[in-house]
Amino acid sequence: MDGTRRVLVAADKFKGSLTAVEVAERVTAGLRRVVPDVLVEALPVADGGDGTVAAAVAAGFERREARVAGPLGEEVTAAYALRGDTAVVEMAEASGLQRLPEGVLAPLTSSTYGSGELLRAALDAGARTIVFGVGGSATTDGGAGMLAALGARFLDGNGEPVAPGGGGLAGLVSADLSGLDSRLSDVELVLASDVDNPLTGPKGAPAVYGPQKGASPDDVTALDAALAHFAKVLERTEGVGARAAEYAASPGAGAAGGIGFGAMLLGARFRPGIEVMLDVLGFAPALERADLVITGEGSLDEQTLHGKAPAGVAAAARAAGKEVVAVCGRLALPAEVLGRAGIRRAYPLTDVEPDVAKCIADAGPILERVAESIARDFLA
Repeated sequence: MDGTRRVLVAADKFKGSLTAVEVAERVTAGLRRVVPDVLVEALPVADGGDGTVAAAVAAGFERREARVAGPLGEEVTAAYALRGDTAVVEMAEASGLQRLPEGVLAPLTSSTYGSGELLRAALDAGARTIVFGVGGSATTDGGAGMLAALGARFLDGNGEPVAPGGGGLAGLVSADLSGLDSRLSDVELVLASDVDNPLTGPKGAPAVYGPQKGASPDDVTALDAALAHFAKVLERTEGVGARAAEYAASPGAGAAGGIGFGAMLLGARFRPGIEVMLDVLGFAPALERADLVITGEGSLDEQTLHGKAPAGVAAAARAAGKEVVAVCGRLALPAEVLGRAGIRRAYPLTDVEPDVAKCIADAGPILERVAESIARDFLA
């Protein structure tokens, strides 16, 4: 075997600055400036939230597009990824915060209908396994919109469909899941998320994530009551709805405004998003080829340790006996905590440029300089 060093770059995006693909490109450029013959394999990763489809496409999946409803009902072009009969569907593509008009938040009325249409597009394309990445949602409707797009009916006291969004569920009188797309029963649906919140209560979707979507304290109270009512009405229906209480209390039900709950009603199995994505992206064979693994994301902080991409990459790499370092915009974890997570050392952009605003604006060139430091410390 020759002495050429092999590096695997498996980092997530730097939110607001660089995509995961761009992070890999900049790290590669910096490494090669110091060690020109280094072999670099790029495997951009994601934890199920926004950027998940892009990571799958970078790993060789085909990008597909569909016209679906955005969170407020306007038509948008949303992407999903397909390889063979496996699809990666990202709910944020249809129902994410980035789909709202600038400056507009609609915590009570935004709907996941378009996410259901995106799942249907994957079914139409022949998918038999669907990885459903959820995160970054504009919605808190318990997945009701998604279920409606797939054939469920949610009616008010006049026999009319309830208004879209979590707020509309307060008027729900009857639910009928018998019309759900029959193809769903033959599909393996995997709910990929980095959060394990239940549907309602103090740790539920409205209380924990509602404020990020513009929900006032009164809105949070209304949404929590509406989602609890939604689950109660579903319990009275035959079939899978009868397990609504069990699903509502399950880890992951509160993911992405409760769409996790709706996905469980479709038969989805909950798994930590980064674990699923590493499987789908082919991380294990790439890891085997590597001498050094570089992971990272915009902010390495306490949240990173709870199911975010760098923690998942580091855990898998440590199990394989591989050395791991991390790149990040800002670092808020002490060295001993990083070490326990399997990360030998972290390299924040702020070490090169203390001005955070400049780090965000010039993240690419600064990241290349950070990568040069990694090359000198670990490869030269």
